[in-house]
Amino acid sequence: MNSAGPGDAPAHMGLDLTPFRGLRYDPERVGSLSAVTSPPYDVVVRPDGLLHLESADPHNIVRLILPQAGTPSARNERAADTLDRWVAEGVLARDPEPALYVYEQRDGTGLVQRGLIGTLRLSEPSDGVVLPHEDVMPHVVADRADLMRATRANLEPLLLTYRGDGGTTGAHAVVERATGRPPLLSTTTEDGFGHRLWAVTDPVEIAAARADLAGRQALIADGHHRWATYLRLRAEHPSPGPWDFGLVLLVDTALHPLRVRAIHRLLPRLPLADALSALTGLFRLRHLRAPLTEALDALADAARTGNAFLLAGDGAFHLVDLPSPDLLARTVPTDRPEAWRTLDATVLHATLLDHVWRIPEDSPEHVAYIHDTASTVEKAEREGGTAVLLHPVPEDIVRTLAQQGVTMPRKSTSFGPKPASGLVLRTL
Repeated sequence: MNSAGPGDAPAHMGLDLTPFRGLRYDPERVGSLSAVTSPPYDVVVRPDGLLHLESADPHNIVRLILPQAGTPSARNERAADTLDRWVAEGVLARDPEPALYVYEQRDGTGLVQRGLIGTLRLSEPSDGVVLPHEDVMPHVVADRADLMRATRANLEPLLLTYRGDGGTTGAHAVVERATGRPPLLSTTTEDGFGHRLWAVTDPVEIAAARADLAGRQALIADGHHRWATYLRLRAEHPSPGPWDFGLVLLVDTALHPLRVRAIHRLLPRLPLADALSALTGLFRLRHLRAPLTEALDALADAARTGNAFLLAGDGAFHLVDLPSPDLLARTVPTDRPEAWRTLDATVLHATLLDHVWRIPEDSPEHVAYIHDTASTVEKAEREGGTAVLLHPVPEDIVRTLAQQGVTMPRKSTSFGPKPASGLVLRTL
């Protein structure tokens, strides 16, 4: 539960982050902390990555965030039963007192990202406190809502960013002081990232962090579907109550700029030859006999001057750029800002998927969204489909559109590094 309930929340229209009693793995009850963690549910490449995580440890968090069974209801029931059993067996144990958690990630390149994990008071986009920048898919929101209802838990923190003022007080000072103490946990996952977690329980420290964040505005970097799920479930439950809050990680991008990467598309039912044939005369097509890294460099060069995509699925790469201006005029909606109309994701959805290839983008059978570039290409080649690789959108464009209240097409960006799932959970 939150130590600060709705009745004593500060009166403001900024971020209201509150402490909670985290539910964490007991290191003595699992093989290793790294073996029970997972990437966020939508980053796990299925089925290969799912099977790998399930076999890493019988208590891997993937059994909760992506439960497997014959029907959706059976999957959610299995997740709820598994969570209850792990708590009863002591595999997962609740911390003794409410805390804000300082979370640090490091990689071998010198990247360090730190932020605060807590429960954030939910708000509508129109409130201007938490800004979404992408559209969501209703069936994914429904799926996550069913899972949260069954488990009565927030199993993974969302990644939200805010821009601090660069000062050395407030939330920043709380984070830095915490990292000078021994952590609650420290582990390195197989992707090479090191993870450390600290609990901040001092009421003075908590008050300082909350007061600083009270005047801030956040951007959803990762977790649009789960934020939409939080809002749906809040509407279903009486207020005030625990469903008024959702589990988040808040990162100050003035101190820790995030990496922005693209999310690629796999079109399993569209053979590459058919995809290229339909584009003839509408885009410039260039066949590239080059490794993936060189092909991505060519995509980056082409993206500097206009819309560009890299198609794969036949063992080679095909650079698609210079769309027909007439085609764009006929297919891209004109009721949004220029920055939105010229996005690669906008042209992909409005022009290629809707108009040229006529693929129903809401159907997971026709369009899959994959974060890992090599996996997208491999799956297209294995399944006889088409991989559409995109170039990342600059963060300043993402933030500018969000501040204007304009959402980008779904799965337009991948901000990272993302928090590992399984380090701290929240039950309601």
